[in-house]
Amino acid sequence: MGGWTWIAPVVLLAGSNLLMNTAWYLHLKMPGKALWIAVLMSWGIAFFEYCLAVPANRIGSAVYSLGQLKIMQEAFSLLAFVLVAWSLFGQKPGWNEVVGFALVGAGAWFIFKGPLG
Repeated sequence: MGGWTWIAPVVLLAGSNLLMNTAWYLHLKMPGKALWIAVLMSWGIAFFEYCLAVPANRIGSAVYSLGQLKIMQEAFSLLAFVLVAWSLFGQKPGWNEVVGFALVGAGAWFIFKGPLG
């Protein structure tokens, strides 16, 4: 398999999670908008998220296990959350978030490490 097969899922999942976190939280910057507008706006963003996530998983399944793809998605979701919360709302992660995210990172390491023993 070419290098692109290993890299594409990583890049696509990173972009996908940035879009999804934006879809989940951007509408909070517009509390005066009707809820149905927030839902449609979020769905519109989520459409493009799916346009990245589906190919990421389809391409990635050729070189990564489903567990590896899922933990990548979760790790990128946390990183994207931090970026969105910080850039849109000025909320920097505190120590409790850093520790929690580090524990997820440790879980990702175990999944990529393979069988122990």
